[in-house]
Amino acid sequence: MIDDSLIFSYLPEETLKGLKAADNRWENLRKNTSVIPHVITENPQTIETFDSDVVICGGTLGILIAATLQKQGWNVILIERGILKGREQEWNISRQELEVFLELNLLSEAELEEAIATEYNPARVGFYEGYELWVKDILNIGVDPIYLLENLKNKFLEAGGTLLEKTPFVSAIVHPNGVAIDLQENTLKTRLLIDGMGHFSPIVQQVRKKQKPDGICLVVGSCAQGYPTNDTGDLIFSFTPILNQCQYFWEAFPARDGRTTYLFTYVDANSDRFTLQFFMEEYLRLLPEYQKIDLNQLDFKRFLFGFFPAYRQSPIKMPWNRILPIGDSAGGQSPVSFGGFGAMIRHLKRLTFGIDEALKVDILDCNALHLLQPYQPNISVTWLFQKTMSVPVNRKVSPNQINELMSGVFKVMDKLGDDVLNPFLQDVIQFLALMKTLPLVNPQLVFPILPQVGINTLLEWTVHYLNLALYSGLYPLGKLGEPLIKNLSPRQQYYYHRWLDSWKYGSGGDYQRNHQ
Repeated sequence: MIDDSLIFSYLPEETLKGLKAADNRWENLRKNTSVIPHVITENPQTIETFDSDVVICGGTLGILIAATLQKQGWNVILIERGILKGREQEWNISRQELEVFLELNLLSEAELEEAIATEYNPARVGFYEGYELWVKDILNIGVDPIYLLENLKNKFLEAGGTLLEKTPFVSAIVHPNGVAIDLQENTLKTRLLIDGMGHFSPIVQQVRKKQKPDGICLVVGSCAQGYPTNDTGDLIFSFTPILNQCQYFWEAFPARDGRTTYLFTYVDANSDRFTLQFFMEEYLRLLPEYQKIDLNQLDFKRFLFGFFPAYRQSPIKMPWNRILPIGDSAGGQSPVSFGGFGAMIRHLKRLTFGIDEALKVDILDCNALHLLQPYQPNISVTWLFQKTMSVPVNRKVSPNQINELMSGVFKVMDKLGDDVLNPFLQDVIQFLALMKTLPLVNPQLVFPILPQVGINTLLEWTVHYLNLALYSGLYPLGKLGEPLIKNLSPRQQYYYHRWLDSWKYGSGGDYQRNHQ
């Protein structure tokens, strides 16, 4: 890499160090050279005294669960390897998804409005030499993570919660009635350990062993000032054909201190895939064409980069009792999304009530806890979409194949209306919407994709598609049985609620139209 390359010209030294560290992790994943941690063991002896009902490892998103459980009366300890604080970059989400903060009494209406840093409309969806459309009220809210996390942290502490910052998780021993967690300086004994340490949690790595992810979303970007005033955004946009065996997609949002732009792509974890450093070079090379501006006119406030692994066998199944993964640790997010905040918010109420019920009934074995992170066919069907938006390393494809397919699909959904289009743009797949869309997509756009998708993927997708139909029917039927639940034992009620939740969320039944 020559010294006058774009990234050396524009990225601060500290950012370059972070980029190199992320690239090392990405290289280890591609070449399967990561060391498998061994942090969980088992012991048949029972624990006599407990420090808490719940210990949550990973504070950034763990504070969401911690605050709700503490408010419900449970004794919660939250541990964070650094200082619990939000990043400067806003989290984008749709307004109706934020209502859960009001429903769980985590924020007042005034506090929720204060947490919203930016709001814009409309947003563009468009593809190179293809279809373009504009939508409103989709991922158009930018939440201030610094304010949100500080507010939730204070409420957690006021409710009696314990926060241990600069306290990394080391290891844990699972006992029949609880978990002993080693934190170097001391040991915490708890009834339930919740893993919120993310994709690269050592607990998750121990379970996954050296299993390669089935899909990767690579992301680079920045927030900068100097752009002309622009109150619109891009949800997914492309202006190039396939380059370097992948399709480049762009995203853009107005931010409080400038404009945020992302470049992202879907790939596999093949060892020949390019580095994040190369991808950042591509981002800076193409950004002037994308935003119609010279790089020298921009004042870069920060750069962003990362990669998000996704596994077909998700959410992950923990082999131990009394350990529950949440958020990216569980791996239950859509393979076409970045995961993180949005996925956590969508499932916050479900998880909160489910964990509360599990603790009350003391039903904390691995099979019962796995029902809190169940199979969701509406997520699993998106694997086919991820596959159609990626290109194998050694396969020659038409340069505009992905753009043409995406144009065709979005043109159909746009004509079918907001009830079809809007949920899809928020990673909520519903059977009726999918059933309406698929027959109308031009077969000539689909046939070229089939060889790279493969017969096994199609068969697997068909199973998920049929399960999506099944779950869509089971959820309303399950709701009919609710009046009879009082006749069930607490244990039976737990299982009933978990199956009802899995049918609801697994069919996209949790989606609510924006009332704005």
